[in-house]
Amino acid sequence: MTIRTTPFDPARYLDTPESQAELLSDAFETGDASYIADALGIVARAKGMTQIAKEAGVTREALYKTLSAKGDPKLTTLLGVLKALGVQLAVTPKHAA
Repeated sequence: MTIRTTPFDPARYLDTPESQAELLSDAFETGDASYIADALGIVARAKGMTQIAKEAGVTREALYKTLSAKGDPKLTTLLGVLKALGVQLAVTPKHAA
């Protein structure tokens, strides 16, 4: 008997601004650039990649490539995507453990 699987797309489950912000917060807390880019891509897909690309001022294809685990967005692209997603970064001092 063959096991059938279906691809998992986390973007389908991020249907609220709160869940999207939670994923992005977790990604930024890790400091892992590939996780941050991937999380931004997931949230952009959840909101609609075409619209996010348009608002960020880049092509949809470039945004898919940039916001992948192997992507490395320029600061201007990152800021444009964050604005298009309707989120902002907040800087707080890192407390010693």
